[in-house]
Amino acid sequence: ARAAAHSSWARTVDRTARTKAGREAFMRRFEDQVDPKRELSDDDRLRRAEHAKKAHFAQLALKSSRARQLARGNGHGAASGGRARHSDHDLGKP
Repeated sequence: ARAAAHSSWARTVDRTARTKAGREAFMRRFEDQVDPKRELSDDDRLRRAEHAKKAHFAQLALKSSRARQLARGNGHGAASGGRARHSDHDLGKP
């Protein structure tokens, strides 16, 4: 399946056109979240949907960060005293 997918993408001339329906469906998810009855103006709904999408990705980033901390053993649980441990390097110090 992976080889077939790579072959298919290798033959794709217009990648943007090929993924358009998926991008539109993804954005529609956020439009439905902020205006399920379609009562807002198009501009206002799109502006709010963009913010909802940004919030979604910010939440994913936070979950990813927490998972990486736990994987490193720097979780906020009882074993770490409730605080994350950072080296000077983690804090941007030389």
